[in-house]
Amino acid sequence: MKAPHLLVTLILLAAVTLAACAAPPTPSTGGVTPPLPPTATPVPPTATPVPPTATPVPPTATRVPPTPTATNTPLPPTATFTPTRPPTPTATPTQVALAPEPRPVKFKAADGQDLDGLYYPAAVKPAPLVVLMHWGGGDQKDWPEIAFWLQNRGLGGKSPKTKPWLDPSWFPPMLKGQSFAVFTFNFRCFDPKCSNVPPNGWLLDAQAAIKTASELEGIDPLRIASIGGSIGADGAPDACFWLNAQGGKAKCLGALSLSPGSYLRVPYADAIKALQGEQPPKPLWCFFGEQDAPSARACQSGSGSAYRTISFPGDLHAMMMIQPQVQPSALQLILDWLKLTFGVGT
Repeated sequence: MKAPHLLVTLILLAAVTLAACAAPPTPSTGGVTPPLPPTATPVPPTATPVPPTATPVPPTATRVPPTPTATNTPLPPTATFTPTRPPTPTATPTQVALAPEPRPVKFKAADGQDLDGLYYPAAVKPAPLVVLMHWGGGDQKDWPEIAFWLQNRGLGGKSPKTKPWLDPSWFPPMLKGQSFAVFTFNFRCFDPKCSNVPPNGWLLDAQAAIKTASELEGIDPLRIASIGGSIGADGAPDACFWLNAQGGKAKCLGALSLSPGSYLRVPYADAIKALQGEQPPKPLWCFFGEQDAPSARACQSGSGSAYRTISFPGDLHAMMMIQPQVQPSALQLILDWLKLTFGVGT
C-alpha cells in the first residue's frame, strides 16, 4: 500500500511544480508597473493643447483692404479709370490779348486779285476763329455787329441801325465767358472798280480769305469755322473743306450756310459730301427759305451724320433771316452750331 501512495504523491508534486513554472511571476509592490498595451485609438496626453475646431479660411484671390481707421487712410481704387479728354486748343488761352478794335487786312487771291478784310481779335489768345462771308446783297459792312457779338468785348451797338442785323439790342446773349476771333472780307466785284466776275473768282476769294485768316496773330489755327450768306453760304463750306485738303497746320471744324445756291460753281452737294466724308464728319448746317427754290434745292441735295437743314418761312434769303420777329431764330441757331463745332458753352 505504501508504494502506490508514494507514486501518487510524486505525481502531484510534479504537477504542482509544472504549474508553478508555467504561471507568470507576480510583480512585487516595490517594482515598476509595466505599461499597458495600447488600445486601438490612443488617448492624447492632457498636457497637449487641443487643436482649434475650425479650419482657417485661406485668403481669396483679391485681398479686401481693411476698413479705414480714424486716420482716414484712403482705400485703394478698385480700377484705374482714365477719362476721355476733349480736344484742347493748341496752346493754353491767356488773357494777354490784342487790342479789341478791328484791324484792316489786305491780301491777295491765288490769281492776284487784291482783297480787303477786317480782323476782330478775341479777348484771349490763341482763340477759336470764325470767318464771316457776306451775301450777294451787300458786303462786309453787313457784319460788324455780328462780329462784335461773337468777339464779346463790349464794342457793339455803335453801327447805324438801318438793318436788323446791325441792331444788337435783340441779339441773344453770347456764351458766357466766350470770345471768338472774327475775320470778314469783301468778295471781288463788290465795288465800282470791278465790272464782272471771272470764272471761279469768288471761290478763289473764299479760299484766300480762310487761308489768310488761319495765319492771323492770336488765333488757334486748329479751331477755325466759317459762316456765310448767299454767295458766302457756298463760300463757307467750299473754303472749309479746301483748307482741310491742303494738309497744312490749319484745320476747319465746320461751316454754316444761310441760303446757298451753288453760286461759286461748286455744287453744294459736293460741299456736303466733302465735309461729311472727313473723319470725324464736320458739322454743316444749311438754312433755306421754303419758297427760295435755289436754296431749298441746294440744302436738300445731300445728307450726312453731321449735316442738318433748317427751313424758314417764305422766301427769306440769307441776311433776311436775321430779324427779331423771324422764327426760328437764326442767331440762336448759330450759337447752337458754335457750341457743337467748337465744344464750348456746354
